[in-house]
Amino acid sequence: MFRREHFALRLQVYWWFPESLRVDWEAEPLAIRPLSYGSSSQLSSEKPDRDYSLYETESDSTSKDVPPLANRNEITCGLPKHKGQHVVSKLNPSRQEEMCDSCGQNAAVKICLTCNNSFCESHAREHHELLSTHTLAAVSRDLERRRSQLGQQYTFSVATQDEDGHLSQWVTERVTTAVPPPQTLTKRHSEATSLSLQWTKGENMEGIPHQFLIKVTSPGKEPHVIYTKDCYKMFSDLEPDTEYEFSVSTVLKDNCSDPVYISVHTEPCLREFLSRIGLEDQYDRKLSVSDFLEITQNDTSEDKTETLKSLCEAFLKSLLMLNINARNVKSVCEDLEAGEKNTINPLDLITAVFLCSDSFLQQDLALKMALCQFAVPLLLPNSETREITMMLWSLRGIVQTFRPSQQAFMKLNCEERLVLFDLPLISFVRLGKRFMSKSAMLNKLLSNAEHYHDRFCHSELVCGDVPRKISDGLVEVSWYLPCGNRSTDQFSEPLAVANLRGDLQAFDKQFSFLCQTSTAVYIFCDESKQDYLKNFEGKHVNANIILVSSRQGKTSVLKTMTTTPSLKTTVVSQRNKTHTELLQALQKSVSKILESNPNKMSLASLAEQARCCEIMIDEDCNECQSAWENAHKITSTITETSEFKEQELPSQGHTWKALSWLETEHWRLRKVGNRNTEEYQMSLKTKEKELKKRQQRFDVSAAMLNFLEGFGSSAQRRFFLKWLEMELDDLSRHQLSTLQDRYKEQNKKSPKNTETIAEIDKQISVYSLRVDHFFRECGQLYVCSSSLPEYSKRRKAIEQLPALYAQMVLDGFPLELVDGDAANIPMKWITDVLTELHYILDSNSQLKVITTIGAENSGKSTLLNTMFGVRFAFNKGTCTRGAFMQLVRVSKDVRRDLGCDCILIIDTEGLKQHQMVQNDHSHERDKEVASLALALSDAAIVSVSKDGCTDSHILKVVLHALTRLEGVDRKLLCHFVHVNISGMSADEKKGRDKELLEKLNVMIQRNTEMKKDKKLSDVMELHPNTWSWNIPPIWKGTPPMAPLNVDFSETAQALKKQLLWGLKKYPVRGDLTHFIKKIETLWKAV
Repeated sequence: MFRREHFALRLQVYWWFPESLRVDWEAEPLAIRPLSYGSSSQLSSEKPDRDYSLYETESDSTSKDVPPLANRNEITCGLPKHKGQHVVSKLNPSRQEEMCDSCGQNAAVKICLTCNNSFCESHAREHHELLSTHTLAAVSRDLERRRSQLGQQYTFSVATQDEDGHLSQWVTERVTTAVPPPQTLTKRHSEATSLSLQWTKGENMEGIPHQFLIKVTSPGKEPHVIYTKDCYKMFSDLEPDTEYEFSVSTVLKDNCSDPVYISVHTEPCLREFLSRIGLEDQYDRKLSVSDFLEITQNDTSEDKTETLKSLCEAFLKSLLMLNINARNVKSVCEDLEAGEKNTINPLDLITAVFLCSDSFLQQDLALKMALCQFAVPLLLPNSETREITMMLWSLRGIVQTFRPSQQAFMKLNCEERLVLFDLPLISFVRLGKRFMSKSAMLNKLLSNAEHYHDRFCHSELVCGDVPRKISDGLVEVSWYLPCGNRSTDQFSEPLAVANLRGDLQAFDKQFSFLCQTSTAVYIFCDESKQDYLKNFEGKHVNANIILVSSRQGKTSVLKTMTTTPSLKTTVVSQRNKTHTELLQALQKSVSKILESNPNKMSLASLAEQARCCEIMIDEDCNECQSAWENAHKITSTITETSEFKEQELPSQGHTWKALSWLETEHWRLRKVGNRNTEEYQMSLKTKEKELKKRQQRFDVSAAMLNFLEGFGSSAQRRFFLKWLEMELDDLSRHQLSTLQDRYKEQNKKSPKNTETIAEIDKQISVYSLRVDHFFRECGQLYVCSSSLPEYSKRRKAIEQLPALYAQMVLDGFPLELVDGDAANIPMKWITDVLTELHYILDSNSQLKVITTIGAENSGKSTLLNTMFGVRFAFNKGTCTRGAFMQLVRVSKDVRRDLGCDCILIIDTEGLKQHQMVQNDHSHERDKEVASLALALSDAAIVSVSKDGCTDSHILKVVLHALTRLEGVDRKLLCHFVHVNISGMSADEKKGRDKELLEKLNVMIQRNTEMKKDKKLSDVMELHPNTWSWNIPPIWKGTPPMAPLNVDFSETAQALKKQLLWGLKKYPVRGDLTHFIKKIETLWKAV
């Protein structure tokens, strides 16, 4: 209804959509004159109509409210009370018959719906012949009536009449009946620079020719007007990340309806967003692991640059160092007025990093995020390509240990690769606007009683309230894994939890995928939005649908929803007035689902369903699939690990171990006895020649041929090695895990039972099968390749191995320095790999070396990985044997300050307790390896445990190595770390450190191999305030649901800074070529 007022006589004109109007006024007795379809020229010549028989009397009409319309085909004019009466006139349109617009004489029989003209029979025929594309329709009474009355102008004149019949001056008003506005204006799709709108015609407009007026407004620009006859419009060349307002009106006979409005915020341009955070180049040239195996200014300086473009590096560095505060990154805002533009939502940062990372960095990031107890991307949206990718490859690296109820009863652990383990999937989505934080509720749902942890980002986190730009549509996954303790566990069985970001109405593919793959889907929605759920009526949905229904965000209730044969909801909980009550209802609901033997599927098995939902799989590239086929050729033949190693990897077996013993016996002379030394060494050489000939007779096995064939392109080679690493781990993990548990238990309960401990240790070695073993075989084949024909294809392929492995070292693969099973160094192989590495670095390979030694299972590898982001093996059952090296490059801006081009990190075998000395000389091996690593290094991290007996043994090994450094013009920079220490007061730490220094000085004085006047400061560099460190426990609570201890990560980072600061003072000792020479010299010396 529209109202118009003239203040002189308070003439009020009302008209009702679509066909009726009313005129009211307040005055003395008056007369009214209707002029239908009048023009302005007609008004001045009209005379008052004195025939009052046209009027009708209503004595009981006293209300000024709008009366109901009895006949919507009539125009009703109501008069105020005059002498106790209302006078009402019924006025019908003056044109009762539609005439031909061409001749004006004959009645119209056809209407052109294109040009809105009416024609008689003959003129309709002519019009059709001239304009055959126009649409003609028969004149119908209803259509003609609606054409006449919608948007029709009426003119009214009103005058006051006194008792003598004299009239005042006429007051005139023109009124146009309403044009129906468009209906159901909706957005069909929206991108960064384009969007489309759709609407339906107004009421009663079907069959009436008309068009639509669209007005587009945006901040800082003039409105733009568009006309169209369609009920659909595509808009292009829009600004990304901009709020637009669209109004659409119906246009009929030059009259417009009231507009209907919709506001649409265009999506940000992905590349523009990436440019803001410094990743524009990495969208096409992906980030790799090697990009972050680098020492930068932030590693050596206390000053932190917190610009927007530094956020990505800060996030990745923190995440690779297992810092659970990695997501809490925020730039320094220089322009306070543009504060929002200088901040970024953590989910957008995670999405951007994954979109700009290669497959191998994605897998590393997912593993680190899982260790930090962060939710990991499962379905990754790309706002530029409109594609969704299931991150199956990224999730394959995650292995967790937990105790479901059945294993908890038997006190057994379950160690599984989560992507392959059958679990119920519980999904959580939102319908409509946010009325509570779904993610915060999920964090409470998955947190055990002893600790709360933010697995999913939510608005209360740093920058969590910043509007998301590119991460809507992201589906994250996390896991609940019980520890077997009923008082701690929230749920007794493991489950996977998926969380869709954004309104499910905008993400059909993701929501459809979750409905078909989940055991249950919880939909958070307001009661006012539940009409949308009618779309599911009659459709088959695999998941149980449970509504978390809210009433204006104040109270909520859980309802189950069935879709077949008809839509039905059933309340299954009391109305919850607080979030705590809702949390309890959710816990009860999920527990009930887990107790009902739900369907369980592995994430890997959901790939086919994802493809059906038009979701891409990250593993579907040719390189990944062909690499898996090559890896599977090897692993499919493995039934017994020990037999496979004997038959397929013969070059590193008994012959190589015997040869290694002979080589080291040349200068150690352990069994010379009373024999002549020269004759004894000659006999050793004779045996050595025989063993080398036997070694050269080994043919390349089928498994090694397949291994060498897997070395295709660079990408395929890396996929192949990763597939092989994971499949070998899956084959041996359970057996090694059991052996490792027994080994630890025996060491703890019966340390004097050395025979049992040694036997378990031997079994661990026998059943271990890793990629390292294949590269050991490569090293032996390379050494023996000189016996092959010079121009044979096999020899050429083998001779390329050092260059290939050197590139792998740059990509982050560790290089085995000392073979832990044979206690020897394959010098030719190591020499040629490091030489090739020197060439790849363009001879810029000035080195400084850091090593770590300590008791076995003391967390040395984990500490190095946390400090430098390297990839030394640290999983249970894979304790380091021998020594491994990994190269970390130094960025150009700090090379001069640090005095080197790269840093070499050496991880050594854990030192065994003295009681475990066996006849196989294992006690010599770990001591020799530790001594070699210390002799090669500029700085050392010495891991000390609470066990005083172990401490003494480790300290003796350290001093044993230092005695061999006499004559070298330098001292070793040492940092002693005390692992798993928390809550120690400053006085206690000071007393313990003083006791340790005294113990070291006493050992030096009693060491017969050193001069008696030697002091600790003569062989070791110890900074007064930073030489001793307390390393907190890595977990803050009971794994597997406990988060990582942020103090562990921050202490490791502080130790790293001190190490690098100390290395600045050390002069460069040479490049990789010098390092090679030192290896050979020092290995003989120790």
